[in-house]
Amino acid sequence: MGPAEVTLREVRDTDLPLFHAYMSDPESVRMAAFTAEDPDDRAAFDAHWARIRADSSVVLRTVLADGEVVGNTGVYGPEGDRQVMYWIHRAHWGRGYATAALRALLAAVPERPLHAGAAADNTGSVAVLRKCGFTVTGKDRNFANARGELTDELLFTLG
Repeated sequence: MGPAEVTLREVRDTDLPLFHAYMSDPESVRMAAFTAEDPDDRAAFDAHWARIRADSSVVLRTVLADGEVVGNTGVYGPEGDRQVMYWIHRAHWGRGYATAALRALLAAVPERPLHAGAAADNTGSVAVLRKCGFTVTGKDRNFANARGELTDELLFTLG
């Protein structure tokens, strides 16, 4: 069996319970580091997603692998400081889905530059960004809600 076909589509209301489950998985949250203050807070999650879905400057997509919802990706932020994000359910890590999803998003959103950040020890996310052409343009140390401590972060740019 070959690799899964990864596609993006508009976010649907029915995706949100899955996203909440994926984005509140303790191991995933720890790896991502820079997350919501309380990833289990469904009301805060719903309020956040309602706000970003209503913002016409935000591009959000559901990531599908062979038709199954495996995560989400998007672009947000003010002009000149647009950020990319992606979240793949932990059960699907290591299969290239994040890389394929981010490549598809970058093809759909031609604006540049785009920026991203990743915990310095999140080797999977760092690899995804590099494979998609992002380069490290800075380093920072910020408080990571998921870890309850200052955490090294790599800052990336795609020109």
